[in-house]
Amino acid sequence: MSLTRRRFLGWMGAAGAGTLVGRQAEAAANVHFTGYPDSFAVLHDITLCVGCRSCEAACNTVNELPPPNRPFKDLTVLDQHRRTTSKTYTVVNRFQPASQAPKSIFVKKQCNHCLEPACASACFVRAFKKSPEGAVTYDPTVCVGCRYCMVACPFEIPAYEYEKALDPKVMKCTMCHPRVKNGQLPGCVQACPKEALTFGKRKDILNIARERIHKYPQRYIDHIYGESEMGGTSWLYLSSVPFSQIGMREDLGTTPAPELTSGALGAVPIVVGLWPVLLTGIYAITQRKEKVSAEEQRLAVSQAVEHARQSAELDMVRAMEKAEKDKETAIKQAVKKAMDEAVKAQQEVKA
Repeated sequence: MSLTRRRFLGWMGAAGAGTLVGRQAEAAANVHFTGYPDSFAVLHDITLCVGCRSCEAACNTVNELPPPNRPFKDLTVLDQHRRTTSKTYTVVNRFQPASQAPKSIFVKKQCNHCLEPACASACFVRAFKKSPEGAVTYDPTVCVGCRYCMVACPFEIPAYEYEKALDPKVMKCTMCHPRVKNGQLPGCVQACPKEALTFGKRKDILNIARERIHKYPQRYIDHIYGESEMGGTSWLYLSSVPFSQIGMREDLGTTPAPELTSGALGAVPIVVGLWPVLLTGIYAITQRKEKVSAEEQRLAVSQAVEHARQSAELDMVRAMEKAEKDKETAIKQAVKKAMDEAVKAQQEVKA
């Protein structure tokens, strides 16, 4: 039986502490991921990229993503540094290292599909898995939305659908896994007009990259990015300048993510066991707070109504008293006027 988001939240809300305590979590402390020897990879030769954004357009089409605010032919978007989002799985950024001025360098960014993924090592429900084909796949039906994957990824790739309140997902490049399984090229690789992207078995891709470095030593720095970074990735890069100059991390080392996260995430089973208690308590507090808030609101409305009623009664009494005084004053004035007129009339008769 799979653990769906709804079932997970239902357990937490209804069962409290007793349901999940002792349940084994699939965290880095318990699972060690290893790459597959015959998996595929993509080589991005940065020296051949012209920043046309054809890869972005192809990715958008293949993955049926929402259209961008500005068309893919609009290259002014390259004027600002971009990152992947829940609606954009790959982006091309432009860099202008001083050593290459005035020439621009274009770098495609997407999920690097690590051989031993940090996202998978951090996911205690195993929503992320390394596939035999090389892609790091995501199963939204078991995801509980903890977003540990976003924290763990050293490349800052997974993006959360914050705008979806009911059924948000963690979105990222899939390396066109369904297409690859059907013997097709990833969309971006097929669309690249300059062959800046090369797809094949990872071991063959590494040989191609080494051959290019050997054949054109003046064009490339002697380093294949992704060959060893974080234990290796299925997305590899060649460049003419140090990778640190084009927005890529060179401080990751070669240790696979599970070895780095095992200590920090070793307590995840305990966290999973206590999570229902915590969230049930939060739920109870929230309900209590809402109940108190509703009672306070009802009391406030009742007090306001009573205040308005008393105020209205007081205004009516004052109005009546004023009306009575005005009436008395008017009567006195009328009597005085009548008496004055009578006196005046008597005086006129005598005269």
